[in-house]
Amino acid sequence: MLPLVALVGRPNVGKSTLFNALTRTRDALVHDQPGVTRDRNYGVARPEGKRAFAIVDTGGIAGEDEGLAGATARQARSAAEEADLVLFVVDGREGASALDDDILAWLRKTARPAMLVVNKTDGLDAQAAINEFARYGITDVIAVSSAHRQGIDELIDHVLGRVPEEGAATELDTDPSRIRVAFIGRPNVGKSTLVNRLLGEERMIASEVPGTTRDSVSIDMERDGRLYRLVDTAGVRRKARVEEAVEKFSIIKTLQAIEQCQVAVVMLDASEGITDQDATVLGLALDAGRALVVAVNKWDGLTDYQRQQAEALLTRKLGFVEWAEAVRISAKHGSGLRELFRAIHRAHASATHEFSTSEVNKALEVAYETNPPPTVRGHVAKLRYAHPAANNPPTFVVHGTRLRTLSDTYKRYLENFFRKRFKLVGTPVRFVFKEGANPYEGKKNVLTERQVARKRRLLKHVKKGK
Repeated sequence: MLPLVALVGRPNVGKSTLFNALTRTRDALVHDQPGVTRDRNYGVARPEGKRAFAIVDTGGIAGEDEGLAGATARQARSAAEEADLVLFVVDGREGASALDDDILAWLRKTARPAMLVVNKTDGLDAQAAINEFARYGITDVIAVSSAHRQGIDELIDHVLGRVPEEGAATELDTDPSRIRVAFIGRPNVGKSTLVNRLLGEERMIASEVPGTTRDSVSIDMERDGRLYRLVDTAGVRRKARVEEAVEKFSIIKTLQAIEQCQVAVVMLDASEGITDQDATVLGLALDAGRALVVAVNKWDGLTDYQRQQAEALLTRKLGFVEWAEAVRISAKHGSGLRELFRAIHRAHASATHEFSTSEVNKALEVAYETNPPPTVRGHVAKLRYAHPAANNPPTFVVHGTRLRTLSDTYKRYLENFFRKRFKLVGTPVRFVFKEGANPYEGKKNVLTERQVARKRRLLKHVKKGK
C-alpha cells in the first residue's frame, strides 16, 4: 500500500502538468483551456533510488456547487479527504486570488496535512513568488515549474518527508489474469454511469451534458473473485463536429485505451437507436482487433413496441459483427450486468485462447475437404497446412499454393468454420495466407557442356528437316 498525495487547486494552475512531471508520464490530459480535468486520475511516482508514492490529479475547484463544476469540486474534495498529504497548487504568475482563499479555508476544515506548491515560477524570482502567499500562514512552501521540471526533485524530497511509509492507495497492478475492459461509445450513452454502478460509488462524473468525460481513466476492480481493469473513455463524435483541441486529444486517449484493452464494450443508446457514429466506434474496435461486446443501454425505458423496433434495428445494422454478443442493460438501475459480465468472460476466453498447431491443421483439413476452393482459370488453390500466429485476436497463418485466387467468400467460409469449430464468440478472427516461394524463380538454367552439344545436334536436325 502506497501513501497517497492529492493535487488540489483552482482551474488552470498546472495540476495535471505537475502530475505528469511527478509520474514521468503523459497520462493526464493537459491544455491551456481551464476545466480540462474533471475526474480523479491516479498514478504512481517512482523517483530513482527513493520510495514510490501514489498521486491523484483532480479537477479545478471553481467555487460552484452546481452542474459539472460542482461535480468536479466534489471529486477533488473526495480525493483530498482520502489522501495522506494534500499539495495545494497555486499560480505564481497570477498571485493569490479570492478562490485560492476559499480553497485554503476548506483545506483547513479537512485537517489534512498540506503543502503549498507555487507553480509557474520559471523566469520569476522564486522567493518573491512565495512571499505573495505568505499571508496564508503555511510554513511548508516550495516553488516549482512543472512545465520545465524546475524544483521537482526538491518537491519529491519534501513529499517523502511528510508522507507515512504505508498508505491507503493501491497502484494498478500488472497481473496478467486481470481482464482489461474499455467502455467506448458516443457521448452521453452512459459509460461513466455504468462504471459508477459497477464500482458502487460515484467514481466518475456522470452528467446529461455530452462530453462530460474528457480523459481515459483506469480503475481496478474485483467482482465475484475475478480481477478487472475498467477504463472509462471519452465519447467519440463525428469528425465534422470535433472542433476543440481538447476533444481531439480526448479521442486520441480513447484510441489508446482501445489498443491497450482486451475486451471493448461498445455502448449504444437504445432510446436513440443505432447511428452511423455507433458503427464508426465499432469499426475502431474491429481495426484494433479487440474482443467485442455490445451493451444496449437504457433498455428499461423502452415500451414493448420500441423494444421490437430496437431488436430489428440491431439485427439489420450490426450484421457485420454478428459474432459479437449484444446485451440489454440499464446502467442507471443495474439490470443486465450479470449477463454483461458473462459476455465479457466469453469474449475474453475466445480472444486469449491458446491453439495448438495440430488442432488448427485438423480444422483446416476438414474445412478443405468439406468445401474445397473453386477452380479459377483451370487451377485450384491448395491449402497445405496452417498454424496459430497470435491471440487477441486469434490469428492463423495458412500456407499453400495459388492462395491469391481465394475469393473473399471462401475466406469468410474459413472464418465462420473456425468460429463454429472452436466455439469462438465475441472476437474477430484473422487469417494470413502465405504462398510457398518457387525455388527456381529468377534463376537461370545453366547447361552443362554435354547438354550444350546435344542441343547443337538437335538444332542441326531441325535445320536439315527444313
